Amino acid sequence: MSNPADAIKTMKLYSDVERVDRELRALGKTPHAPLTPEDLAAFDQLHYGGTGAVDEAIRRLGIDASTRVIDVGAGLGGPARHLASNSGCRVTAIELQRELHTSASRLTLRCGLEQRVEHLHGDFLQALLPVAGFDALVSWLTFLHIPNKALLLERCRSVLKAGGLIYIEDFFQRGPLTAPERESLERDVYCTALPTADEYRREMENAGFTDVELVDMSADWTAFVANRRRRFAADRVRFVHLHGPATFGKLDAFYQAIQALFEGGNLGGIRIMARAG
Repeated sequence: MSNPADAIKTMKLYSDVERVDRELRALGKTPHAPLTPEDLAAFDQLHYGGTGAVDEAIRRLGIDASTRVIDVGAGLGGPARHLASNSGCRVTAIELQRELHTSASRLTLRCGLEQRVEHLHGDFLQALLPVAGFDALVSWLTFLHIPNKALLLERCRSVLKAGGLIYIEDFFQRGPLTAPERESLERDVYCTALPTADEYRREMENAGFTDVELVDMSADWTAFVANRRRRFAADRVRFVHLHGPATFGKLDAFYQAIQALFEGGNLGGIRIMARAG
């Protein structure tokens, strides 16, 4: 599959996006009933740390009602809606996968946030976006899917205003990956290339970013993915009743693979903040 939008669908986390609608119905929310971002927070935050990670971006970047933000790899739109709802900012949420984009747009409408969150479907590297059009760029667990970090970060720099801020949460290589680990990353995570922390810093600086700050999140994320797997296993009966055994099996396999990768010690998590020079 040469089309990235098709290839990334091999990642089991993105299977059966309709499960959000089933969860909402189980909570008594009819298909067209108004929602709040809080109603969705348990289902639409596909990164680690939930809304707390988004609150950290708001705090660290100083996002407020005057800030124009682009969210790269917006998924189901959870972070974008949380950003807009909690800071009053305007967000452009770009997502490669059409199914996620369509669901995200619909959920944003149900939350009444369509005036503050604009959803775009497309490839961030190729989409028509304004040069120097944004005050801040945020992204959670998306950059790992894009192997050409130099091109990606140059694109990030081009859409940010001079002095604009970037906040990334991503994977990085803590130690030499074994052959099985590389195979798992490619098969289970759609990740074919990972930089070390030092390589990430150099790529950021080469792309024109200054004041680069790296925070190793590996310990927190290792604990998070282990707890996520335990909670998911404990919820098996309810989940299978609602979504079926096939969806449970796919997600359980994905959660197991991620837990094994982090506990192996060679895969790490990193938070990166920097300023566009």
